Amino acid sequence: MREKMNRNFSEWYNDIIEKAEILDIRYPVKGLYVWFPYGFKVRKYVLDVIRELLDKTGHQEALFPLLIPEHEFAKEAQHIKGFEDEVFWVTHGGREPLNVKLALRPTSETAIYPMFLVWVRSHADLPIKIYQIVNVFRYETKHTRPLIRLREITTFKEAHTVHESMESAEAQIEEAIQIYKNFFDELGVPYSVIRRPDWDKFPGAVYTMAFDTIFPDGRTLQIGTVHNLGQNFAKTFNIKFEDSEGNQQYAYQTCYGISDRVIAALLVTHGDDHGLCIPPKVAPIQCVIIPIWYKNKKDEVDREVVKLKEELKDLRVHVDDRDIRPGSKYFDWEIKGVPLRIELGPKDIEEGKVTVVRRDTMERTTISRENVKESVKRILASITDNLKARAWDEFKKKIYEATSLENARKIIKEGRGVVRLGWCGDEACGKIIEDEIDADFLGIVDEKKDGVCLGCGRTSRNMIQVGRSY
Repeated sequence: MREKMNRNFSEWYNDIIEKAEILDIRYPVKGLYVWFPYGFKVRKYVLDVIRELLDKTGHQEALFPLLIPEHEFAKEAQHIKGFEDEVFWVTHGGREPLNVKLALRPTSETAIYPMFLVWVRSHADLPIKIYQIVNVFRYETKHTRPLIRLREITTFKEAHTVHESMESAEAQIEEAIQIYKNFFDELGVPYSVIRRPDWDKFPGAVYTMAFDTIFPDGRTLQIGTVHNLGQNFAKTFNIKFEDSEGNQQYAYQTCYGISDRVIAALLVTHGDDHGLCIPPKVAPIQCVIIPIWYKNKKDEVDREVVKLKEELKDLRVHVDDRDIRPGSKYFDWEIKGVPLRIELGPKDIEEGKVTVVRRDTMERTTISRENVKESVKRILASITDNLKARAWDEFKKKIYEATSLENARKIIKEGRGVVRLGWCGDEACGKIIEDEIDADFLGIVDEKKDGVCLGCGRTSRNMIQVGRSY
C-alpha cells in the first residue's frame, strides 16, 4: 500500500498536504503557509496530547512576547551566533526608525530569561517549569518545505525550566525525554533518541538530546530536542538564587522543544498510496458515516443514520450526506485518513448490521447493529495498535549496522535508511566519517557498546548514527 509513496516520496508528500486539506501552500510569502480547518484540527488534537503530558508533570503554560530587543538577544554570544543568519528584524514603527532593533523570536531563550532574572530570588522559587506554544520566525535560505523547513514555524512548543543544582537539571532532562517518548508513542511515531555531537548541539547548551525519525526516502527528520543548558544562560542573564545557607548561586536550566515537524512525521509515518491514515486519538473525524440510499428507502436510511450518530456521540463522528456517488465519498475520506468508515444502507438495516471499512488495512467487514458503540471503539483501539506496530516495524528495517565506511556509503546513497557504526569519540575522526560517507553525523545512540571505530580503527564504546537529514 506504500509502493507509490516509497517510489516518489517527495511528490506524494507535496500532493497529500494539499489534497488532504492540511495546508494551503499558496500564501504569497515564501516559507509561510495557511492551515486549512481540517489540518488545524489535526494540529489541535496533537497539541492536546503534549499539553496533557506537560501539565501532568507540573509544567505551567505561559505566553511571552514575540519581539526581543537587540541588546537582550545579543547577550548570549553563542546563542546569537547560532541564529544570526536566520533572524528577521523589525526596524521601524510605522515610518519612524526604532531606537532599538527588535528581533522576531527564532526561539525564546532571550525573551524568557530576562523574566527569570526578575522571578527567581530564592531556592524556594525553584524549580520553575513553564512552556508556551507559539510561532517563531527563521529566515530559512534553503529550499522550504511545508511543515519541515519553514520561515514561520506556527507550532513551536518550547519548555524552559530553572533548577538549583545540576542533579535537578539532569533529572529534568530525563523527565523531558520520557515526556517526548510518551508523546510520540501516543502518535505512533517511531524514533531514535540521539545525543548530538558537540559541534551540532544547541547554541549555548552543555549538550543536546534529539529525537529523530526516518522518512520513506531514507532521510531523517529531527522531531524533538532536549537541551541541558547548565549555568551558561544563567551567567549571561545573571539568574541567581539564594540557597538554604544564604549564599547566592547561579541557577541551572534546561529547555526542550517540538515543532510543525511533529505533524509532518505523523502524516508521513502512517500515510500510504491511498492518502493519509490518521491515528484515532488525533483524527479530526474518527468515524465517517455514509448513508447508502436507494429510491424508496432514503427516509428510512436517514432515520437510522441519525440514531447511529447519536449512539456514537462519544466519538468524533461525521455524516457525509452530500448528494454525490458513494465512491467519491470513499475516495475523499480515504485521502483525509479517517480511521473508520461506516456504511449504512437498506440491506444493512434489514439484517441488523452495519458495514465498516478500516483505513489502516482497507479491510471491509460487518458488525452487529447491537452494541455498535463498543464494537466501533474496539476497532479504533485495534487500528491504533496496528498503526504503531507497523510504524515501528518499518522504522527498524531502515536502520543498518555498517561493517565498513564503503558499506555505509552504499546504504545511504541508495536511500535505504540510516547506518550505525563505531566511533572513537574524536571530533576530527567524526568529521572524516561524515565526509567519507557523504552524510550527516547524527549523534551517539549507545555510549556503552564496545567496537571498532570505522574512521580510525581504534577501540570504540560509542555507537553513532549517520544518515542524510532534512
